[in-house]
Amino acid sequence: MNILVLNAGSSSFKASLYRLVEKDLPLDPVVPLWTGEIDWNSTGLAVLQAKMADNSVREERSGTNRSADTHNLLNWIWSGKTQVINSIKEIDIVGHRVVHGGEKYRQPMLINAEVKAAIDRLSRFAPLHNPANLMGINIIESLSPNLPQVAVFDTAFYGDLPEVAYVYPVPYQWLERGIRKYGFHGISHQYCTQRSAKLLGRDLKELRLISCHLGNGCSLAAVKFGQCIETTMGFTPLDGLMMGTRCGSIDPGIILHLLREQEYTVAELDHILNFESGLLGVSGVSNDLREIDKAIAAGNIRAKLALDIYIDRLTSKIGSLLPNLGGVDALIFTGGVGENHAGIRAAVAAKLAFISVEIDPALNSLPMTLDRDLATSQSQVRILTIHTQEEWQIAMICSQYSQSLA
Repeated sequence: MNILVLNAGSSSFKASLYRLVEKDLPLDPVVPLWTGEIDWNSTGLAVLQAKMADNSVREERSGTNRSADTHNLLNWIWSGKTQVINSIKEIDIVGHRVVHGGEKYRQPMLINAEVKAAIDRLSRFAPLHNPANLMGINIIESLSPNLPQVAVFDTAFYGDLPEVAYVYPVPYQWLERGIRKYGFHGISHQYCTQRSAKLLGRDLKELRLISCHLGNGCSLAAVKFGQCIETTMGFTPLDGLMMGTRCGSIDPGIILHLLREQEYTVAELDHILNFESGLLGVSGVSNDLREIDKAIAAGNIRAKLALDIYIDRLTSKIGSLLPNLGGVDALIFTGGVGENHAGIRAAVAAKLAFISVEIDPALNSLPMTLDRDLATSQSQVRILTIHTQEEWQIAMICSQYSQSLA
């Protein structure tokens, strides 16, 4: 069985082709037959990369078109230097990470016109993601109209959030209009919390975990005894932590003030808060922490301020999750930043030293090649770096769907 998984993010696109031979799914993730990635960075370049067992290709493009770039990358699967199959017809099913499923879609769904329309309609709540997710769906449909596609929703992980966590302190009637906390990055948080239990050799139902998904988008999830009880993203992926280009939590009075003064339209504010804020907005340099670090090394004061705010808000939000968890057994770092930025992990650990969090500097400085525990033996809280495998999580769901369709 060949399963293609597409994961379209706010600044990147990932694709993985898995080949599963047996009906029973393996307990641990398998190595994909082929992987590809596009990184659309702030300089206007698109970096396309693909690799298979014995070959890899990297290509840079300027004047980028996301749909064309995605088409090009996917074509590498069945043609060119990284060809692993002869045709898209050899793919049995395609799975998509879809960020916002609203109240209705609380489980994976076979994609049809109705599901596509819902994803499109919910784009107004996830403007950086749902359109990208829908683009991937449409591309596959154009290449192979009858190929089954499954939408796996990030919001589904939060289906059991307690009412006290998802109801906002606004007129209760708004809840009936769907205004509530949904939560995002659920596929990643689900995989990482399950993986952490295995790494620790404990049952997930006896652990209190805080999962930190840190990439261009950032969120925390508090998981108590196997159930997510709180998360930092809310009605949209704009809420919570400071992110690459998103502001995270700010005083809503700022928005009212700017609208009242007629300085901005709603559309302009929407764009600024989603695309021009966060690390990019404060630093004036980039949404990419690698570029922020270079700017700091060169003496850029605003870049240093951006990083300091990022760490301060991250640590404060972690602290806010502790009371309802009743403590924490492990802190998980995942996502491009969480997995690779040793400085941020060290800074967070230092700020949380008061709850006996202690990171091992030598382990923390190692390249991220394996999931590992970075805490010292004296630390009361384990510090895990886990390579998030959203694609594998989606592939497992698609395998179950494919068997049911057979």
